[in-house]
Amino acid sequence: MSFSRLLARPLSGPLSRPLAASFLRRSAAVRAALAAALLALAVLLVPSGPAHAAATVRVMPLGDSITGSPGCWRALLWQQLQAAGHTDVDMVGTLPAQGCGVPYDGDNEGHGGILATGIAGQNLLPGWLSATHPDIVMMHLGTNDVWNGIAPDTILAAFSTMLDQMRASNPSIALLVARITPMAPANCPACGQRVVDFDARIPAWAAAHGTAQSPVTVVDQWTGYDTAADTYDGVHPNDSGNAKIAARWLPALSAALTGGGPTAPPTTPPPTTTPPTTPPPTSPPSGAACTAVAQVTNAWPGGFQAQVTVTGTGALPVTGWSVRLALPSGAAVPSLWNAVADPASPPSTFRNAPYNGAIAPSASTSFGLVVNAPGTALGAPVCTAS
Repeated sequence: MSFSRLLARPLSGPLSRPLAASFLRRSAAVRAALAAALLALAVLLVPSGPAHAAATVRVMPLGDSITGSPGCWRALLWQQLQAAGHTDVDMVGTLPAQGCGVPYDGDNEGHGGILATGIAGQNLLPGWLSATHPDIVMMHLGTNDVWNGIAPDTILAAFSTMLDQMRASNPSIALLVARITPMAPANCPACGQRVVDFDARIPAWAAAHGTAQSPVTVVDQWTGYDTAADTYDGVHPNDSGNAKIAARWLPALSAALTGGGPTAPPTTPPPTTTPPTTPPPTSPPSGAACTAVAQVTNAWPGGFQAQVTVTGTGALPVTGWSVRLALPSGAAVPSLWNAVADPASPPSTFRNAPYNGAIAPSASTSFGLVVNAPGTALGAPVCTAS
């Protein structure tokens, strides 16, 4: 007799009730075992999510009112990052977004009126870091310090203090530090030159403080920014200024994101940088002459940052100079500081800025650039003095 017919057959007699209970218990056990097996199979078959989901990278915009009041360049930058496929970015800060008319991730650390020396002196940054845990910091600071006549050495000492605090929070943090935008406030006729003097010091500070584990990258927000056309008061950006600021941050931040965001300390020695090459002087040593030394200071897939040092090598002072670099084919230069691109020979020839063309014999100056290119070969730079 089958199991199903036995279950269906009426039971009678003195053993009927115990036997029925026994069959019910056994059938319940069978059903429970079958359900457990099916559940285990379902767990194995249902996907648990992407095996290599991208880690969210936490980015802190750090600055003053140019960054946060309302700092609508951050809204433009956010939209540009999304369009470029960087959907794994979380902008962080203890301050919320201010209205810019578009939806965006607006958390930030842009405190109106604040000084870099004030942040360091009042020990404000550790609290912001512990609340947000950034992997990358975008720092545009120094405007109010310059406005208050604080010396570049003092501002850069504050930068060093803050960088130490960032690394205490995250040893692998990446810092993008801006050469700040020009200033021409009505009540500070000296501010324009003060910004020039301060910005000229930032590349050397960055080069001295960057490491393979925790890089420091200069982002040139000064070149090409016009206080008359790009601000509404000589300091704060209008729509044109916001667009320029966002455009300058984008390649540097994209490069930092491509580098992998949060990373563990390297387990193998970092690759050596491209050795500098020094060509022979291009002018007679008895007159004004110069040499140029180019060195790659940071690299990432699709681009690199370089510093070029120009030295006067003749008997007479150099009054102006130009440097030609053998950039990789198809290269573009989205960011340049302490030099200007020669419009007659873009993007490979660079001339002195208005403030650093004069070089005494044996003295030197330097400029920096970010290059978008598939390789890091610079070739031998050629310096021409006048």
